[in-house]
Amino acid sequence: MSNYKVEQRMVGPIMENCYLIVNTDTKEALIIDPGAEAGKIKGMVDKCEAKPVAILLTHGHYDHIGAVNEIKRMYDIPVYVHETEDELLEETKTGQLRYMGITEPVEGDERLHGEPELNLAGFSIKVFHTPGHTKGGVCYYFKNEGVLFSGDTLFRGSVGRTDFPGGSMSELVHSIEDKLFTLPEDTKVYPGHEGETSIGFEKVYNPFF
Repeated sequence: MSNYKVEQRMVGPIMENCYLIVNTDTKEALIIDPGAEAGKIKGMVDKCEAKPVAILLTHGHYDHIGAVNEIKRMYDIPVYVHETEDELLEETKTGQLRYMGITEPVEGDERLHGEPELNLAGFSIKVFHTPGHTKGGVCYYFKNEGVLFSGDTLFRGSVGRTDFPGGSMSELVHSIEDKLFTLPEDTKVYPGHEGETSIGFEKVYNPFF
């Protein structure tokens, strides 16, 4: 197990959670869902004296990707996103998201296929493909640390919206029950909005299950 710490900043008008997970032995770090306010994200990195090595995207909604290109250029690091999110990211090329401040396309450098295991910044990370909120939504499980970044799939006492294009409540429920709820109950869950939770808490108290 790597020694680690997680930092979080709420960014943008919808108060999306951008996370930084730092390997405190090496100072290497991963930035998860830089949705807006690149300066605030940089401040979080600077506070930890961290060295970002990659950006991990849980999905392609505008509130999770707004600062991707600025952060990518700032640290010269690759962007990881599931390949089935291409259709949603393609919208950033049409200009439809300009009014939300996204003025250039957001693309993945590393397109994840299936449910791979990644080794980044000294962490062993299992990728769970969890469609339902979007077609290409994923959750990142840091196995040795017992930490899950759930994006907009699973919230404290709730689940992600499914009324957007590509959403499906049945798929979302299956994603959570068949994948996330198989994790140890003490797994700490960091969602895309609002406060943290745990797998055990959600299995007992989440009204959707």
